[in-house]
Amino acid sequence: METFLIQATIYLAAGVIAVPIATRLGLGSVLGYLLAGIAIGPLIGLVGSETKDIQHFAEFGVVVMLFLIGLELTPRTLWDMRDKLLGLGGLQIMLTMAAVMAFVLWLGYPWQTSLALGMVLSLSSTAIVLQTLNEKRLMQTAGGRASFSVLLAQDVAVIPMLAVLPLLTLGRPGRGETTTPHGGEGEGAAEIAISYMESLPPWAVTLSTVAAVVLIVLFGMYASRPLFRFVHMARLRELYTAFALLIVCVIAAAMMLVGLSPALGTFLAGVALANSEFRHQLESDLEPFKGLLLGLFFITVGAGINFVVFLENPFGLISATLALMFTKGLILYALAVAFKIRGRDRWLFTLGLAQAGEFGFVLVSFGLQQSVLPPQLAERTLFVVALSMLLTPLFFIAYEKLSKRLSDGGDTPQPDEIDDQQPVIIAGIGRFGQVVNRLVQMSGFRTTVLDNDLATIELMRRFGFKGFFGDPSRPELLHAAGLANARVLVVALDDRAAAIRLVAYARRERPDLHIVARAHDRIHVYELHLAGADDIVREMFDSSLRAGRYVLENMGLSESEAAEMEQFFYRKDREALRDLADLWQPGVPVADNPAYIARSKELNRELEAALVATLDLGESDNTTKPSASGS
Repeated sequence: METFLIQATIYLAAGVIAVPIATRLGLGSVLGYLLAGIAIGPLIGLVGSETKDIQHFAEFGVVVMLFLIGLELTPRTLWDMRDKLLGLGGLQIMLTMAAVMAFVLWLGYPWQTSLALGMVLSLSSTAIVLQTLNEKRLMQTAGGRASFSVLLAQDVAVIPMLAVLPLLTLGRPGRGETTTPHGGEGEGAAEIAISYMESLPPWAVTLSTVAAVVLIVLFGMYASRPLFRFVHMARLRELYTAFALLIVCVIAAAMMLVGLSPALGTFLAGVALANSEFRHQLESDLEPFKGLLLGLFFITVGAGINFVVFLENPFGLISATLALMFTKGLILYALAVAFKIRGRDRWLFTLGLAQAGEFGFVLVSFGLQQSVLPPQLAERTLFVVALSMLLTPLFFIAYEKLSKRLSDGGDTPQPDEIDDQQPVIIAGIGRFGQVVNRLVQMSGFRTTVLDNDLATIELMRRFGFKGFFGDPSRPELLHAAGLANARVLVVALDDRAAAIRLVAYARRERPDLHIVARAHDRIHVYELHLAGADDIVREMFDSSLRAGRYVLENMGLSESEAAEMEQFFYRKDREALRDLADLWQPGVPVADNPAYIARSKELNRELEAALVATLDLGESDNTTKPSASGS
């Protein structure tokens, strides 16, 4: 117990001291954690061999992080990313593997060793890159989304890599002759279960793997809600946290049991729960654990760097690290050009993914166990992986410097510096947003207007209206506009996907904020409702109702009768919209949703009958009014 408390004190103190200093110097939290690990490990020697054991525990932070990322992605969003996952991510892995393999073959190593090193060094650091992208609010940029796609493809690729490595053995003692993980005579339940899975024939292993993935998805879709309601009966906050951790632990253990990446399993579970009403509860419960465990993971990476190996050949290892990052950078830049990633996003994509990743530690250890990698080469590879991760925060700093130069010297104008924060934020000032802005301002309320069309903003200014140029969907711009203190956010963007992202982000940051959103059609209404909008206005709906009222007036109805029919139709259509929202399925076209079609037809018949009945009643007795149903 005393030893545990001492170790916990050392690691926590290192992080608490180093990270604020690194952040204050503009180095970022990740580099602060890495430097803290180097200080308490290789430099001072406060920690030792227990670092590897702690690192295995800290890797749980990566698992939690991918679960939380999965919660942000609906299945439809993931399907929309398929081109980048398979094309961009797959090409990056294959081209990097080929380049590294060719170089190692040139050095004289066998093709098996060369291929293994190619697999190890083709991966990038999910933990460092995603943490830095979130910290610097770059995840929603084109470069950030492309980087995430590649990282996700790499996490999936770890599975076949682990399957291929045993086939590359160089003829030395293999897996069957290695010792048990704990070196003891007996085995625990986990070791027995893993040994049983390893003894199964290939077809049974494949079947178990598929079954595990299917069960995880089915759990997220069907079993999670009843379990959440059961936990909710206790009305204890700590039980929510315990249940959230239980979900992640069970899924990670199940994936490890069948030989898959626990990070991949929890990511799939997060995607399955993305549409759940409990999503925000899960995020709030798990976020602190993710941050602490990731910080601990980075400290252990820094503490585990073997400087003895470095001192034996410092020039060679530094050269190898820089050569790796330069080679990966060239490949990433070429892919960015091919996939039309432009400007600053291209450099973010290139510099952000040029390192090796934490899964490299896993593959190197497994390759050493399978006698695919010689011990000395494995030690050097581990140092190259760690050093490249250590350099990554510096590459992000280089990106920020380069980004400023591109902005200063390029044709793309810089976003305005926002010096005004008002209780109403209007994102998008096209024809729709202009009317909203004029009505609100002329009613005596102040607004902050954001739009990414510079010509529109300049035209507004000529007519005496103040507005700021910039992309309203970028988190840093939204916060600068006063998101933290605003009372109402109006989302009037032309880009329907950007509108959904903006609503979801604003709702996540400010659960109490009232969000009014413009929708293109019924499907967009459902998507915005799911993202968290309070009031949703279809852009053509009100004007279409007014046009219909004019038609009724010219067909013989009085102005009051036509207005009454218009209001009655409006209320009934809103009720039908809320009814159909329960049947709408994200990612499924309404034409392929039989329940939605059947209910829609039924509601149309009911509406038609109600309108005729209302008109008849109005003609027979002018005092009779249709009952109000609320909006």
